[in-house]
Amino acid sequence: MPMLTSQKRPRGFATMDPQKQRAISAEGGRAAHQSGNAHEFDSAEARAAGALSHAHRRRRAASAQVQAQDISHEGPVRASPGSS
Repeated sequence: MPMLTSQKRPRGFATMDPQKQRAISAEGGRAAHQSGNAHEFDSAEARAAGALSHAHRRRRAASAQVQAQDISHEGPVRASPGSS
């Protein structure tokens, strides 16, 4: 069984020359645009997506706050009969 070391050695893409990494990444970006899979937000789309994200965040925060209040209003935990 191999020994685990405290430092990990880079593998795969991380071992490549930074210029070669950039070239490979650029090819992927160009291919995504050519195939129609890439999407660039315009400012209106970005604003709508941000508003939706903030609405979800507010809803989750409100839900968590209600749950926390429900827990705090349950009262003290009582021991079962026979346990002392």
